[in-house]
Amino acid sequence: MLTCPTPTNVSAPVLPSWLAHYRRDNLSSDLMAGAILAVLVIPQSLAYALLAGLPPQAGLYASILPVLAYVWLGSSGLQALGPVAITSIMTYAVLSPLMAPGSPQYIAMAAGLCLLSGLMTMAFGLLRLGFLSQLLSRPVVSGFISGSAVLIIVSQLKFLLGVPASGSNSWQALLSLLAHVPQTNPVTLALSLTALLWLTLSRYGLMPLAGRLGWNTRRTEVWVRVMPLVVLATASVAVVALALDTQHQVAVVGAIQEGLGGIHLFVPGLDDLRVLFMPALVMAFIGTVQNITMGQALAAKYRDRLEPNRELVGLGAANVVAAFYSGMPVGGGLSRTAINLAAGARTPMASVSAAVSMLLIVLAGTHWLARLPLAVLAASIVVAAFSMVDIRAFRQAWAYDRADALALLGAAAGVLVLGLELGIASGILLSLVTLLVRASAPHIAVIGRIAGTEHFRNVERHGVETIPGVLFLRIDESLFFGNLNAVEARLGAELLKDARVRDVVLIMSAVNRVDTTAMEVLTDVNRDLRGRGIRLHLAEVKGPVQDRLLHSPLLKTLSGQVHLSVNSAFEALAAERLVHTGLYSI
Repeated sequence: MLTCPTPTNVSAPVLPSWLAHYRRDNLSSDLMAGAILAVLVIPQSLAYALLAGLPPQAGLYASILPVLAYVWLGSSGLQALGPVAITSIMTYAVLSPLMAPGSPQYIAMAAGLCLLSGLMTMAFGLLRLGFLSQLLSRPVVSGFISGSAVLIIVSQLKFLLGVPASGSNSWQALLSLLAHVPQTNPVTLALSLTALLWLTLSRYGLMPLAGRLGWNTRRTEVWVRVMPLVVLATASVAVVALALDTQHQVAVVGAIQEGLGGIHLFVPGLDDLRVLFMPALVMAFIGTVQNITMGQALAAKYRDRLEPNRELVGLGAANVVAAFYSGMPVGGGLSRTAINLAAGARTPMASVSAAVSMLLIVLAGTHWLARLPLAVLAASIVVAAFSMVDIRAFRQAWAYDRADALALLGAAAGVLVLGLELGIASGILLSLVTLLVRASAPHIAVIGRIAGTEHFRNVERHGVETIPGVLFLRIDESLFFGNLNAVEARLGAELLKDARVRDVVLIMSAVNRVDTTAMEVLTDVNRDLRGRGIRLHLAEVKGPVQDRLLHSPLLKTLSGQVHLSVNSAFEALAAERLVHTGLYSI
């Protein structure tokens, strides 16, 4: 994947560069895309607010001022910001065991969590720590998101069934749900199943059907994006027309605060900071990984420019604003970005248009949203969460690298069994363990020269020239304390195979670093080989590595020579063998 260089300066200009060089011919497309985005994400915004345990209007508010802050300070030209499933479920998972969702204390703590994670994310950007997103491998990220998606689905089952299940964690909530299954509301269940059916068919069946029937692909994509809004509107009409909420106890959103809402300035207390610090750090880290990963993918696909550290400043600032305005964390949403691009967005002006459009929607009144059925909102969340379970990533990892596949499963299991915080910690640990295991077992090859060339290849894969009594050993890994036993064992095994060996050439073309332990071990190996009448040579030592070795005992006592290239070592040793023994064979 193409990546963009990290900038040396992460401070935002007075006027964003995209706005200073804005082209008027993009304006109509951006304005229309923003208006479409604002309308289509209304169900998602409400649903994710409820998923986070916050009042539904929080999802709408989080799509206004935080978006403007991100557009001003961020760097991605196409990424659409707003409430996202991962941070919503993290908010609920952290705070629901402590207090009742939706209570004033809960809302205040959610805002504190949002504030802390935003400040941490901004600090990551200002300190140029965008590289932290690389601590997690893609399979581990996929496992974490897949595990989180399962948690999201479990959390919505009570709304799909219309039962009063509860619990301080996902397992207790699931047990409570099973205990309340006999109390399932049949009307709610019918509404849920109908919504799930239509949403699933539109998401996974409409595009293949359009392809078979020869329908216009772009028009079909619009229908796929619009369908959640159509399903929700139809369900709301049914609730009103049939009085499903009053006569059949179908749960609805309820009264939504009218108007724009206010900005609430506050500072979390010391006790709150102790409770929220680690969850906020995890949320900031996940936001960093998700935003930079998505931003880099967009930059590569659409030839956009991404500055990772500035992106983190923009994301952090958006969450700080959200803390004082909506109390709901925000991030780069995959579905929002897809809608934004499908609607024709060309620049960040589309996000500005979406924020203004959402502002007008909120000002026009939200009373018409009061009778939206929670079951249908839950169905939209479940369908979206199901798409986050990445089975294809697991299959690819299993076929390509079993260690990565096991890391993916481990991260997903960690989230499900240990919770989100320990789950991400286990993911980082799995990434580092996998890296260490691979580095501790480096690929080592005995090589020879392809006849008539200066190219050297593995003797087990190619027909090559060799020199009797000379062992060319290529080490395809940096040398450090963790892999020296493997190197010594392989060298010893090769010497046992051929008692004639009198010269060993270690090829260092793939060695980027030799740590102190490795230098000392190589010095010991050199001394041991000298005692056995065997010379040790080095070839293709990289400049930075050789600079360090110049001040070490290894080069001062090296029994052989340091050769500029493998071919020069081959020619020199072949000439020696020819002079002393007359032997040189293929």
